[in-house]
Amino acid sequence: MSCGEPHETECSEVLDHLYEFLDHEMPDSDCTKFETHFGECNPCLEKYGLEQAVKKLVKRCCGSDDVPTDLRSKVMGRIELIRSGQAVPDHDVTADPAGG
Repeated sequence: MSCGEPHETECSEVLDHLYEFLDHEMPDSDCTKFETHFGECNPCLEKYGLEQAVKKLVKRCCGSDDVPTDLRSKVMGRIELIRSGQAVPDHDVTADPAGG
């Protein structure tokens, strides 16, 4: 998606890193660039607002659910593989190996 207008920070960059912005997982300088972009670009601002609303809805509806310990460790293990640059298995990390 792009509004067709020139921006210092491209729409594609903003949308590619939108969840990092929403989750406060980026440097302050990048946050400032994104905030500036949202002030200039209505399509990206709308996408941001939609994703922010979905995130709040999920938190409200599912935020109190406990994550099973084994699922958490499988997901964290996969994240570590990705961060280390190792090959990630194609199988579903959440699948029950016993078939249950």
